[in-house]
Amino acid sequence: DVPEMGLLCDLLWSDPEEGQEGWAMSDRGVSVTYGEDIVTSFCEDYDVDLICRAHQVFENGYEFFADKQLVTVFSAPDYAGEYDNSGAMMSVNEDLLCSFQILKSSKYSNGK
Repeated sequence: DVPEMGLLCDLLWSDPEEGQEGWAMSDRGVSVTYGEDIVTSFCEDYDVDLICRAHQVFENGYEFFADKQLVTVFSAPDYAGEYDNSGAMMSVNEDLLCSFQILKSSKYSNGK
């Protein structure tokens, strides 16, 4: 089980929030949200070019944040039967170039 607070909880449940500065409590009721400034500061402090995360549904299966310093990849199309989202898989080549393979929602691939 994931604890309701602490590092493990935040690694799993924290989310980037467009237009936000700093940290805030999450609408999920657990963990926090963070702004682009937090991502930029972390990347500069630790000499990181890209943070890759998951566990947040996006319509196209992935989404960049903070001037492409963070990407969320969500691999489950039609998540929980409740969303019309595509899934995605990210590949990184030897030159650190990222590419995405999109797993279309079955609602679109079946012609509905």
